Amino acid sequence: MHDVAALAGVSITTVSHVINETRSVAPATRQRVLDAIDATGYTGNAIARSLVTGGTKSLGVAMPVMANPYFAELIHAIESEASASGYTVVLGDTLDEAETSRVTVRTLHARRVDGVLLTPSPGDSDALEALARAGIPTVLVDRISHKTKLDQVGPENIQSTSALVSHLAGLGHQRIGFISGADWITANEERTLGYRLGLGRAGLRFDSSLVASGGASAESATLALRRLLAMDPRPTAVVTGNCTMTAGVIKEARAHGLRIGVDLAVVGHDETEWSELVDPPLTTMAHPVEDIGRRAVQLLVSRIKDPERAPEICHLAPVLVHRQSCGCHP
Repeated sequence: MHDVAALAGVSITTVSHVINETRSVAPATRQRVLDAIDATGYTGNAIARSLVTGGTKSLGVAMPVMANPYFAELIHAIESEASASGYTVVLGDTLDEAETSRVTVRTLHARRVDGVLLTPSPGDSDALEALARAGIPTVLVDRISHKTKLDQVGPENIQSTSALVSHLAGLGHQRIGFISGADWITANEERTLGYRLGLGRAGLRFDSSLVASGGASAESATLALRRLLAMDPRPTAVVTGNCTMTAGVIKEARAHGLRIGVDLAVVGHDETEWSELVDPPLTTMAHPVEDIGRRAVQLLVSRIKDPERAPEICHLAPVLVHRQSCGCHP
Protein backbone atom coordinates (compact mmCIF):
# COMPACT_ATOMS: atom_id res chain seq x y z
CA MET A 1 0.00 0.00 0.00
CA HIS A 2 2.99 2.30 0.60
CA ASP A 3 4.11 1.70 -2.99
CA VAL A 4 0.61 2.30 -4.38
CA ALA A 5 0.22 5.50 -2.35
CA ALA A 6 3.63 6.82 -3.48
CA LEU A 7 2.95 5.99 -7.14
CA ALA A 8 -0.51 7.61 -7.06
CA GLY A 9 0.66 10.60 -5.04
CA VAL A 10 -1.91 10.06 -2.26
CA SER A 11 -1.95 8.97 1.37
CA ILE A 12 -2.16 5.34 2.51
CA THR A 13 -5.53 6.22 4.02
CA THR A 14 -6.86 7.22 0.59
CA VAL A 15 -5.64 3.93 -0.88
CA SER A 16 -7.49 2.09 1.92
CA HIS A 17 -10.70 4.01 1.21
CA VAL A 18 -10.51 3.17 -2.50
CA ILE A 19 -9.87 -0.54 -1.88
CA ASN A 20 -12.48 -0.99 0.86
CA GLU A 21 -14.98 1.58 -0.45
CA THR A 22 -15.27 3.05 3.04
CA ARG A 23 -15.40 6.69 1.92
CA SER A 24 -16.11 8.60 -1.26
CA VAL A 25 -12.96 9.51 -3.19
CA ALA A 26 -12.79 12.00 -6.06
CA PRO A 27 -13.06 10.13 -9.41
CA ALA A 28 -9.70 11.38 -10.72
CA THR A 29 -7.93 10.44 -7.48
CA ARG A 30 -9.66 7.06 -7.38
CA GLN A 31 -8.54 6.33 -10.94
CA ARG A 32 -4.91 7.21 -10.08
CA VAL A 33 -5.05 4.73 -7.20
CA LEU A 34 -6.57 2.01 -9.41
CA ASP A 35 -3.90 2.62 -12.06
CA ALA A 36 -1.20 2.33 -9.41
CA ILE A 37 -2.74 -0.92 -8.16
CA ASP A 38 -2.62 -2.32 -11.70
CA ALA A 39 0.97 -1.15 -12.18
CA THR A 40 2.23 -2.69 -8.93
CA GLY A 41 0.11 -5.85 -9.02
CA TYR A 42 -1.06 -5.12 -5.49
CA THR A 43 -3.67 -7.42 -3.90
CA GLY A 44 -5.10 -6.93 -0.42
CA ASN A 45 -4.73 -9.58 2.27
CA ALA A 46 -8.31 -10.75 2.78
CA ILE A 47 -7.40 -12.88 5.81
CA ALA A 48 -5.64 -10.00 7.56
CA ARG A 49 -8.54 -7.69 6.73
CA SER A 50 -11.04 -10.16 8.19
CA LEU A 51 -9.14 -10.20 11.50
CA VAL A 52 -9.54 -6.41 11.72
CA THR A 53 -13.11 -6.07 10.44
CA GLY A 54 -14.55 -9.32 11.80
CA GLY A 55 -15.88 -10.23 8.35
CA THR A 56 -14.51 -11.70 5.14
CA LYS A 57 -17.00 -10.13 2.68
CA SER A 58 -17.71 -13.65 1.46
CA LEU A 59 -20.92 -15.68 1.29
CA GLY A 60 -21.02 -19.46 1.46
CA VAL A 61 -23.28 -21.30 -0.98
CA ALA A 62 -24.20 -24.94 -0.20
CA MET A 63 -26.24 -26.52 -3.00
CA PRO A 64 -26.50 -29.75 -5.02
CA VAL A 65 -24.57 -28.24 -7.92
CA MET A 66 -24.72 -31.24 -10.27
CA ALA A 67 -28.19 -32.51 -9.34
CA ASN A 68 -30.13 -30.30 -11.74
CA PRO A 69 -29.21 -27.71 -14.43
CA TYR A 70 -31.55 -25.38 -12.57
CA PHE A 71 -28.96 -24.93 -9.82
CA ALA A 72 -26.23 -23.85 -12.24
CA GLU A 73 -28.42 -20.95 -13.34
CA LEU A 74 -29.32 -20.18 -9.73
CA ILE A 75 -25.66 -20.05 -8.69
CA HIS A 76 -24.86 -17.69 -11.58
CA ALA A 77 -27.60 -15.30 -10.36
CA ILE A 78 -26.29 -15.53 -6.78
CA GLU A 79 -22.71 -14.74 -7.84
CA SER A 80 -23.85 -11.76 -9.88
CA GLU A 81 -25.87 -10.21 -7.03
CA ALA A 82 -23.19 -11.02 -4.45
CA SER A 83 -20.55 -9.28 -6.56
CA ALA A 84 -22.78 -6.23 -6.95
CA SER A 85 -23.12 -6.14 -3.16
CA GLY A 86 -19.36 -6.34 -2.63
CA TYR A 87 -19.16 -10.01 -1.68
CA THR A 88 -17.35 -13.02 -3.10
CA VAL A 89 -18.92 -16.49 -3.18
CA VAL A 90 -17.47 -19.70 -1.72
CA LEU A 91 -19.28 -22.65 -3.31
CA GLY A 92 -19.75 -26.12 -1.83
CA ASP A 93 -21.54 -29.01 -3.57
CA THR A 94 -23.79 -30.88 -1.12
CA LEU A 95 -24.54 -33.68 -3.62
CA ASP A 96 -28.05 -33.52 -2.14
CA GLU A 97 -26.85 -35.74 0.72
CA ALA A 98 -27.25 -34.94 4.42
CA GLU A 99 -23.71 -35.96 5.48
CA THR A 100 -22.08 -34.06 2.61
CA SER A 101 -24.24 -31.08 3.45
CA ARG A 102 -23.04 -31.13 7.07
CA VAL A 103 -19.41 -31.33 5.97
CA THR A 104 -19.94 -28.50 3.48
CA VAL A 105 -21.49 -26.27 6.15
CA ARG A 106 -18.59 -26.97 8.54
CA THR A 107 -16.09 -26.15 5.80
CA LEU A 108 -17.83 -22.88 4.98
CA HIS A 109 -17.86 -21.99 8.68
CA ALA A 110 -14.11 -22.69 8.86
CA ARG A 111 -13.64 -20.32 5.91
CA ARG A 112 -15.20 -17.58 8.07
CA VAL A 113 -17.92 -16.73 5.57
CA ASP A 114 -20.21 -13.92 6.67
CA GLY A 115 -23.36 -15.89 5.83
CA VAL A 116 -24.64 -19.02 4.12
CA LEU A 117 -27.14 -19.66 1.33
CA LEU A 118 -28.32 -23.24 1.74
CA THR A 119 -30.52 -25.53 -0.34
CA PRO A 120 -31.55 -28.20 2.19
CA SER A 121 -30.88 -31.88 1.51
CA PRO A 122 -32.90 -34.81 2.91
CA GLY A 123 -32.32 -35.12 6.65
CA ASP A 124 -30.55 -31.75 6.76
CA SER A 125 -31.75 -30.76 10.25
CA ASP A 126 -28.25 -31.25 11.71
CA ALA A 127 -26.73 -28.80 9.23
CA LEU A 128 -29.41 -26.22 10.06
CA GLU A 129 -28.83 -26.69 13.78
CA ALA A 130 -25.06 -26.28 13.28
CA LEU A 131 -25.60 -22.98 11.48
CA ALA A 132 -27.94 -21.80 14.23
CA ARG A 133 -25.48 -22.75 17.01
CA ALA A 134 -22.65 -20.96 15.23
CA GLY A 135 -24.81 -17.87 14.82
CA ILE A 136 -24.13 -17.75 11.08
CA PRO A 137 -26.70 -15.72 9.11
CA THR A 138 -28.49 -18.21 6.87
CA VAL A 139 -31.02 -18.10 4.04
CA LEU A 140 -32.71 -21.22 2.64
CA VAL A 141 -32.89 -21.11 -1.15
CA ASP A 142 -35.33 -22.84 -3.52
CA ARG A 143 -36.54 -25.47 -1.03
CA ILE A 144 -38.65 -23.69 1.55
CA SER A 145 -39.33 -25.35 4.90
CA HIS A 146 -42.13 -24.31 7.24
CA LYS A 147 -40.41 -26.07 10.15
CA THR A 148 -37.62 -23.54 10.69
CA LYS A 149 -37.46 -19.84 11.50
CA LEU A 150 -35.00 -18.71 8.85
CA ASP A 151 -35.10 -16.31 5.91
CA GLN A 152 -36.21 -18.30 2.86
CA VAL A 153 -36.87 -17.69 -0.82
CA GLY A 154 -38.17 -20.03 -3.50
CA PRO A 155 -40.79 -20.48 -6.23
CA GLU A 156 -44.52 -20.49 -5.62
CA ASN A 157 -45.67 -24.08 -6.20
CA ILE A 158 -49.40 -24.50 -5.53
CA GLN A 159 -51.03 -22.07 -7.96
CA SER A 160 -48.40 -22.71 -10.64
CA THR A 161 -49.01 -26.48 -10.61
CA SER A 162 -52.75 -25.89 -10.58
CA ALA A 163 -52.33 -23.75 -13.71
CA LEU A 164 -50.52 -26.58 -15.51
CA VAL A 165 -53.32 -29.02 -14.68
CA SER A 166 -55.99 -26.51 -15.66
CA HIS A 167 -54.30 -25.99 -19.03
CA LEU A 168 -54.32 -29.72 -19.75
CA ALA A 169 -57.92 -30.07 -18.59
CA GLY A 170 -58.86 -27.20 -20.88
CA LEU A 171 -57.49 -29.23 -23.78
CA GLY A 172 -59.89 -32.05 -22.94
CA HIS A 173 -57.66 -34.33 -20.86
CA GLN A 174 -59.49 -36.12 -18.05
CA ARG A 175 -56.83 -38.61 -16.95
CA ILE A 176 -53.89 -36.44 -15.98
CA GLY A 177 -50.95 -38.10 -14.26
CA PHE A 178 -48.56 -36.37 -11.87
CA ILE A 179 -44.93 -37.41 -11.36
CA SER A 180 -43.81 -35.76 -8.15
CA GLY A 181 -40.36 -35.29 -6.67
CA ALA A 182 -38.91 -36.54 -3.40
CA ASP A 183 -41.51 -36.74 -0.63
CA TRP A 184 -39.36 -34.93 1.96
CA ILE A 185 -39.19 -31.69 -0.07
CA THR A 186 -41.89 -29.21 0.95
CA ALA A 187 -42.07 -27.90 -2.63
CA ASN A 188 -43.19 -31.31 -3.85
CA GLU A 189 -45.88 -31.48 -1.18
CA GLU A 190 -47.08 -28.08 -2.39
CA ARG A 191 -47.05 -29.18 -6.04
CA THR A 192 -49.08 -32.27 -5.18
CA LEU A 193 -51.57 -29.96 -3.47
CA GLY A 194 -51.56 -27.75 -6.57
CA TYR A 195 -52.21 -30.82 -8.73
CA ARG A 196 -55.26 -31.69 -6.65
CA LEU A 197 -56.41 -28.08 -6.69
CA GLY A 198 -56.15 -27.95 -10.49
CA LEU A 199 -58.21 -31.13 -10.82
CA GLY A 200 -60.87 -29.74 -8.50
CA ARG A 201 -61.08 -26.48 -10.41
CA ALA A 202 -61.55 -28.47 -13.64
CA GLY A 203 -64.26 -30.63 -12.08
CA LEU A 204 -62.10 -33.76 -12.24
CA ARG A 205 -61.92 -36.37 -9.49
CA PHE A 206 -58.59 -36.97 -7.75
CA ASP A 207 -57.25 -40.50 -8.26
CA SER A 208 -54.23 -41.34 -6.11
CA SER A 209 -53.18 -44.07 -8.57
CA LEU A 210 -52.39 -41.32 -11.11
CA VAL A 211 -49.72 -39.89 -8.78
CA ALA A 212 -46.25 -41.48 -8.90
CA SER A 213 -43.00 -40.43 -7.23
CA GLY A 214 -40.23 -39.57 -9.65
CA GLY A 215 -37.73 -39.08 -6.82
CA ALA A 216 -36.39 -35.92 -8.56
CA SER A 217 -34.27 -38.04 -10.96
CA ALA A 218 -34.64 -39.06 -14.60
CA GLU A 219 -34.28 -42.75 -13.74
CA SER A 220 -37.02 -42.67 -11.11
CA ALA A 221 -39.29 -40.66 -13.42
CA THR A 222 -38.78 -43.33 -16.11
CA LEU A 223 -40.04 -46.02 -13.73
CA ALA A 224 -42.89 -43.78 -12.55
CA LEU A 225 -44.17 -43.21 -16.09
CA ARG A 226 -43.79 -46.89 -16.88
CA ARG A 227 -46.18 -47.66 -14.02
CA LEU A 228 -48.67 -45.02 -15.15
CA LEU A 229 -48.63 -46.28 -18.73
CA ALA A 230 -49.44 -49.79 -17.50
CA MET A 231 -52.79 -48.55 -16.21
CA ASP A 232 -56.01 -49.21 -18.10
CA PRO A 233 -57.01 -46.69 -19.13
CA ARG A 234 -53.65 -44.96 -19.05
CA PRO A 235 -53.25 -41.20 -18.52
CA THR A 236 -53.32 -39.06 -21.65
CA ALA A 237 -51.30 -36.25 -20.06
CA VAL A 238 -48.56 -35.96 -17.43
CA VAL A 239 -47.31 -33.14 -15.21
CA THR A 240 -43.72 -33.41 -13.93
CA GLY A 241 -42.06 -31.83 -10.91
CA ASN A 242 -38.76 -30.72 -12.50
CA CYS A 243 -36.78 -30.73 -15.75
CA THR A 244 -34.72 -33.78 -14.81
CA MET A 245 -37.85 -35.86 -14.39
CA THR A 246 -39.26 -34.43 -17.63
CA ALA A 247 -36.22 -35.83 -19.46
CA GLY A 248 -36.92 -39.27 -17.99
CA VAL A 249 -40.59 -39.05 -18.96
CA ILE A 250 -39.75 -38.15 -22.58
CA LYS A 251 -37.30 -41.03 -22.81
CA GLU A 252 -39.78 -43.59 -21.47
CA ALA A 253 -42.66 -42.28 -23.60
CA ARG A 254 -40.57 -42.67 -26.74
CA ALA A 255 -39.54 -46.17 -25.67
CA HIS A 256 -43.27 -47.00 -25.70
CA GLY A 257 -43.62 -45.50 -29.18
CA LEU A 258 -45.70 -42.57 -27.91
CA ARG A 259 -45.56 -39.20 -29.62
CA ILE A 260 -45.20 -36.31 -27.18
CA GLY A 261 -48.00 -33.80 -27.63
CA VAL A 262 -50.06 -36.29 -29.68
CA ASP A 263 -50.30 -39.58 -27.79
CA LEU A 264 -49.15 -38.14 -24.47
CA ALA A 265 -49.19 -34.49 -23.43
CA VAL A 266 -46.26 -33.53 -21.18
CA VAL A 267 -45.85 -30.33 -19.15
CA GLY A 268 -43.61 -29.63 -16.18
CA HIS A 269 -41.75 -27.34 -13.84
CA ASP A 270 -38.37 -25.74 -14.72
CA GLU A 271 -37.28 -23.98 -17.88
CA THR A 272 -33.91 -25.10 -19.26
CA GLU A 273 -31.89 -24.22 -22.34
CA TRP A 274 -33.02 -27.47 -23.99
CA SER A 275 -36.73 -26.93 -23.31
CA GLU A 276 -37.27 -25.35 -26.73
CA LEU A 277 -34.72 -27.54 -28.54
CA VAL A 278 -36.46 -30.90 -28.10
CA ASP A 279 -39.17 -32.04 -30.51
CA PRO A 280 -41.78 -30.95 -29.72
CA PRO A 281 -40.65 -27.98 -27.60
CA LEU A 282 -41.73 -28.24 -23.96
CA THR A 283 -44.52 -26.37 -22.25
CA THR A 284 -43.03 -25.46 -18.88
CA MET A 285 -43.63 -23.48 -15.72
CA ALA A 286 -40.51 -21.32 -15.73
CA HIS A 287 -39.26 -20.44 -12.28
CA PRO A 288 -37.88 -16.91 -11.78
CA VAL A 289 -34.38 -18.27 -11.12
CA GLU A 290 -32.55 -14.94 -11.42
CA ASP A 291 -35.03 -13.23 -9.09
CA ILE A 292 -34.71 -16.08 -6.57
CA GLY A 293 -30.90 -15.80 -6.61
CA ARG A 294 -30.93 -12.03 -6.28
CA ARG A 295 -33.53 -12.00 -3.52
CA ALA A 296 -31.66 -14.70 -1.58
CA VAL A 297 -28.47 -12.60 -1.55
CA GLN A 298 -30.43 -9.47 -0.60
CA LEU A 299 -32.06 -11.29 2.32
CA LEU A 300 -28.69 -12.63 3.49
CA VAL A 301 -26.96 -9.25 3.30
CA SER A 302 -29.86 -7.71 5.25
CA ARG A 303 -29.56 -10.47 7.86
CA ILE A 304 -25.79 -9.87 8.18
CA LYS A 305 -26.42 -6.16 8.76
CA ASP A 306 -29.39 -6.67 11.09
CA PRO A 307 -29.26 -10.07 12.84
CA GLU A 308 -32.32 -9.30 14.98
CA ARG A 309 -34.85 -8.52 12.26
CA ALA A 310 -37.85 -10.81 11.78
CA PRO A 311 -37.30 -13.66 9.25
CA GLU A 312 -38.93 -13.42 5.82
CA ILE A 313 -40.33 -16.11 3.53
CA CYS A 314 -40.57 -15.09 -0.12
CA HIS A 315 -42.55 -17.07 -2.72
CA LEU A 316 -41.83 -15.84 -6.25
CA ALA A 317 -44.34 -16.69 -8.98
CA PRO A 318 -43.28 -18.79 -12.00
CA VAL A 319 -44.48 -18.00 -15.54
CA LEU A 320 -46.15 -20.44 -17.95
CA VAL A 321 -44.10 -20.85 -21.14
CA HIS A 322 -46.51 -22.24 -23.71
CA ARG A 323 -45.08 -24.51 -26.42
CA GLN A 324 -46.23 -27.71 -28.13
CA SER A 325 -45.53 -30.66 -25.79
CA CYS A 326 -48.99 -30.08 -24.27
CA GLY A 327 -50.59 -30.81 -27.66
CA CYS A 328 -51.29 -27.22 -28.69
CA HIS A 329 -50.41 -26.04 -32.18
CA PRO A 330 -47.63 -23.43 -32.60
